[in-house]
Amino acid sequence: MKILLVCSSGGHFKALQQLAGFWGRHPHLWITFRTPTTETALAGEPVQWAHSPTNRNLPNLLRNLALALQVIRSERPDVIVSTGAGVAVPFLLLGKLLGCKTVFIESVTRIETLSLSARLIRPFLDILYVHWPQLQRRYPRAELVQSKVGA
Repeated sequence: MKILLVCSSGGHFKALQQLAGFWGRHPHLWITFRTPTTETALAGEPVQWAHSPTNRNLPNLLRNLALALQVIRSERPDVIVSTGAGVAVPFLLLGKLLGCKTVFIESVTRIETLSLSARLIRPFLDILYVHWPQLQRRYPRAELVQSKVGA
């Protein structure tokens, strides 16, 4: 199984890194923003740098859409996994349209409502994971994965 890992930098990147027990056993490619942290953490890892910022930035949305098309066509991932944020939307959308399985893992900080990225991409997801029962009650098709944060 070939996995495309898509996320912004910061907390979204950290959350996806923590799932290395899953994706680390499979061929994978990272899509994220180039920062000193991501450059260091991904040294030796296959990575394509996405265009940032994505908030209210139409040119970068279009650039990331073109990048998504190029990467998905050339890499042919079986599954696209994302923890958000805005960079996830073009990759998950095109991925679904091109036959990939799509997975979005909502941030553990989202307790009552989904993030904008999750709301936009929800119709194109095969699986939406949430961390809180109250969020799952609002979105019954979401799958609950409770972390051990604070446990």
